[in-house]
Amino acid sequence: MSDRYAVIGNPIGFSKSPLIHGAFAKMTGQDLVYEAIEGPLDGFRERVDQFRTEGAKGLNITAPFKLDAFAYANELSESAKRAGAANCLKFEGDRVIAENFDGIGLVRDITVNLGVKMAGRRVLMLGAGGAARGALLPFLREEPSELVLVNRTLAKAVALAEEFAGCGPLMVSGYAELADLAEGYDVVVNATSASLRGEMPPLPGNVLRGAELAYELAYGKGLTPFLQAARTEGVAKLADGVGMLVEQAAEAFAWWRGVRPSTAQVIAELTVPLS
Repeated sequence: MSDRYAVIGNPIGFSKSPLIHGAFAKMTGQDLVYEAIEGPLDGFRERVDQFRTEGAKGLNITAPFKLDAFAYANELSESAKRAGAANCLKFEGDRVIAENFDGIGLVRDITVNLGVKMAGRRVLMLGAGGAARGALLPFLREEPSELVLVNRTLAKAVALAEEFAGCGPLMVSGYAELADLAEGYDVVVNATSASLRGEMPPLPGNVLRGAELAYELAYGKGLTPFLQAARTEGVAKLADGVGMLVEQAAEAFAWWRGVRPSTAQVIAELTVPLS
């Protein structure tokens, strides 16, 4: 009988995870089935309990259940603890182990797939929500010369930076003050939800100029206002989050199955041209 895995979210119809993990299973010869579960907004725990009684081995987590998954687990990885959220669970008897591969997948996409090194570089992160939180420790482990976290509500960025104090050269800023810090950023990552609404974060005009990479965490949206602004400012490389999506899935697959699939073909198949 094939091992069972799934992704749970609400809504879930848009999820690419079944396609991605199906491709991974085929290329690595793993005997598994992978499905999508639309979890009830007020019944995450009960639905996961049911899935486990059906013999499930693991679960990917998407919005809005990453905090629920974190609370559900009885063992937490360092990445999950730091992120305060889980995007992946592994079931081993009574053990429910939580991981968070979002930040690791993002770093791998930037440094390996896109060939942009972060060590010794100036990095700017827009937003201080869950996506930014999950990326901070993996980013700092790359040893940038400076990582600046900017947010509309400065207090939120300050609180997040305090949690990661001592992990690396992390600074915070409001958008209005950002122009004064803009000596030139090498990597600019949009971890806000602005692009999901077709909006542009309130960046001063000179911030993107001279950057090597502008990275949009949202994926499949084409040329978002953020990426359009980056193109106008002459940023050398533009990317959306499809590579991060596939890379975090590969990390989960390797954690579950002990074999890491290649990702290039899947990324290519899912990529929407930035035009």
